[in-house]
Amino acid sequence: MLERTLSLVKPDGVGKRLIGEVIRRFEQAGLKVVALKMLRMTKEEAKGFYIVHKDKPFYDSLTDFMSSGPIVAMVLEGEGAIAKCREIMGATDYRQAAEGTIRRDFATDIEKNVVHGSDSPESATREIAYFFSELDIVHY
Repeated sequence: MLERTLSLVKPDGVGKRLIGEVIRRFEQAGLKVVALKMLRMTKEEAKGFYIVHKDKPFYDSLTDFMSSGPIVAMVLEGEGAIAKCREIMGATDYRQAAEGTIRRDFATDIEKNVVHGSDSPESATREIAYFFSELDIVHY
């Protein structure tokens, strides 16, 4: 099924100059980048994006980190895009991520794990709309 998902290159990934490498891996797996932008979230914007985690102990440190530097937001499209994106990224805990995944190759911390990706069709819809309007998404 053709799906869209959101992926973010987190501040550590941008700082390590991994934007191109992250995009390359997604494109090599057959995903299309249909929207792309670089921005810097405020703490409030990061809190809004990660609102689903507001009651978790890592919420403050995560939102501090995500507002600490620029990020790259992208919409990826393809067959089974959500699962494919998550497979390419690897497990959230980079120590448990499979060999050859983005997180296994480049992460240094459970929060500083280079990338974020939507985990369901519902979160993909909400997360894409957080950063992009329908006019921002290329259809081809």
